[in-house]
Amino acid sequence: MSKKYEQLAGILRSELQQLVRQGGSRLATEAVLAERYHMSRQTVRHALKILEEEGLILRRQGSGSYVRADPAEPGARQVAVVTTFLDDYIFPSILHDVQGILSQEGYSTLVFATENLVSREREILTRLLDMQLSAVLMEGVKTALPTVNADLYQLLRARGVPVLFLHGTYCNLSGFPSIQDDNYSGGYQLTRYLLSKGHTRIAGIFKSDDAQGSQRYHGMLTALRDAGVPIRDEAVVWFGTRERSALVDSGAESRMAEFLGSRLDDSTAVICYNDEIAYLVIRHLLHIGRRVPEDMAVVSFDNSFYSQIGQVPITSLGHKASRTGKAAGAALLQILSGNQPEEERLEWELFLRASG
Repeated sequence: MSKKYEQLAGILRSELQQLVRQGGSRLATEAVLAERYHMSRQTVRHALKILEEEGLILRRQGSGSYVRADPAEPGARQVAVVTTFLDDYIFPSILHDVQGILSQEGYSTLVFATENLVSREREILTRLLDMQLSAVLMEGVKTALPTVNADLYQLLRARGVPVLFLHGTYCNLSGFPSIQDDNYSGGYQLTRYLLSKGHTRIAGIFKSDDAQGSQRYHGMLTALRDAGVPIRDEAVVWFGTRERSALVDSGAESRMAEFLGSRLDDSTAVICYNDEIAYLVIRHLLHIGRRVPEDMAVVSFDNSFYSQIGQVPITSLGHKASRTGKAAGAALLQILSGNQPEEERLEWELFLRASG
C-alpha cells in the first residue's frame, strides 16, 4: 500500500490541475493542507517535496508553493513535458526519470497537462510557440483519432523546436519521432498466454480514444484468429476518457456494475487495458461472488502498483524498472544533440501473479 505522503501527492496533482484551470498559481499553505487532509505537517512537506522533484511546483522560502508553468527565459535550456493527466499513475515515475537524465545535461523541464482534451492541447501548444524551448516531450490527446492541431505541431517544427511523442502518435501527422510500447505485440502475448492456460472465451476491455487501446485490441483479435478461436464482438467492451474518469474518480462499485452489465458473463478470462481498470474489474467480480482466477482470469498492462495492492495480485505486462522514462530521456538527448532518434517500440515482459 502506498504511504500517506504518496497518497497526498496524488491528491495534490489533481488539485494542481484544477488550480491551473481556474487561473491560479499558488497552493494552499502547509498548515491549511495538513488541516484539510487530516495529516501531519511533515507528511504534507514530504508530499510537496515529491511534486517539487517532479517539476510540478516551485517552493519559495517564506512565500509558499507555486505551480511551475512559467515561460522560459530567452536562451534557457528548457524542455516542455506535456502529459494528459498529472495524476496518471504511471506518469510521475516517467517524469522523474526524464528529468533526471535532462538535468545531468543542464536542462530543466516545464510540465503541462491537457486532461486529454483537444481544446486544452491547442491552448498549451499555442503557449509553447511563445516560449524559448529546446524541445517538447508530448503525450498526444485521443491519439486513436486524427488531430486538428497538426498545424501547431508543424509550426513548432518549422521554428526549430523538435517534438518527441510518448505512447502514441497521430495518423495525420508524420515525420515526428516517438517512444511507444509495442502494444500490438502485448495484446497478442497476453492472449496467447490465456490460450495456453486453456481459455478460449476471452473478453477484452479497451480504451477507445487512445491509440494504445486499438493496438492492444488488434493484437488480441489477431492471436484469437491465428489460434482458430471464434472472435466474439460482444465480448469486447470499450470506454473513453469520460467513462474512465467516472469509473476511477467515483470509486463506486455501482459504476463498474453499470459499465460492464452482463458482458463478461459468458467469458472465463478478460484482458484489461491497464492495471487501473483490472483492479476495479477484480473488485467488482469479487463483489458479485465470482472468484479470480477460478471463475474469471484477469490480466492487464503496466505492471504498476495497482497490480500488487488488491485482494488478488494482477498478472500484468510491464517493463524493467524505469524503461519508458529512460528511453524517452535518451531519445530527447539525441534530439537535443542534433540527431534523429530511431522509432522505438518497447517490448513487454510478463509478470505472473495470482489473477490469471
